[in-house]
Amino acid sequence: MRPLMLRRLAFAPALALALLAAPLAQAATFVFTAIPDEDETRLQERFQKVADYLSEELDVEVRFIPVNSYAAAVTAFRNDQVQLAWFGGLSGVQARERVPGSQAIAQGVEDAAFTTYFIAHRSTGLEPADTLPEEIRGMTFTFGSMGSTSGRLMPEYYLRERFGVAPDELFSRVGYSGNHSRTASLVASGAYQLGALNYTAWENEVEAGNIDPEAVRVIWQTPTYPDYQWSIRGDVDARYGEGFTDRVRQALLDMDDPELLASFPREGFIPASNEDYAPIRETGIALGLIDE
Repeated sequence: MRPLMLRRLAFAPALALALLAAPLAQAATFVFTAIPDEDETRLQERFQKVADYLSEELDVEVRFIPVNSYAAAVTAFRNDQVQLAWFGGLSGVQARERVPGSQAIAQGVEDAAFTTYFIAHRSTGLEPADTLPEEIRGMTFTFGSMGSTSGRLMPEYYLRERFGVAPDELFSRVGYSGNHSRTASLVASGAYQLGALNYTAWENEVEAGNIDPEAVRVIWQTPTYPDYQWSIRGDVDARYGEGFTDRVRQALLDMDDPELLASFPREGFIPASNEDYAPIRETGIALGLIDE
């Protein structure tokens, strides 16, 4: 009995130290996520490679965790479950509003002047035009995610600007597909007559052979606006060391592996700031998607 008790007493401090060390080890891991603008399998493939790259560049353990919605990405950022996120314009503004000191630190070369495509099933008879046609009144329409900049915020803004009414009043049925690739497939199948998605997602789907451009066509594209960006929490320097935000920014700006960039897809990354997304914030407030 006595030797067993001594062994237990000797083991107890070791166990206590292990339990104390576990949170410290966990805290050293730098975690990021990305809005689910495509299906989860593609996201995991895309961002695991990014995690490996950042881990090597930053000399810390970096982990990617997927989320199932735009709102979940914002919540994970707010709750410190992730410290970095690849957001759309709207979700980035929403996340940074909830975490003091957070910054947009990098955007894709293409993200400074992003655009949304409005697509139509061939059965509508609609052709490409310089403006949204009157004929879309009464048709069925699907956005992407409710929190998407290119799949909801900006297309709704331009619909309201063109027709002067909310989408529910303009269309006979309005849906939210959840992501851009699903929007394309829903319109291609005829489940919806019309939809809106970002131009890079459309080009990816066509290039991959997932969409027949003869069955679905682009009928209008929006003016340009700022969209996707990397946002980082305002407290990372205190946790990972002074200058860590700058190191993360530089690692993203230095990303030049064609395979990594193709997974976004982006030509490369350029510096970004919160001020770049002021137009998105203003539009979000106007549509009631962001509180003043």
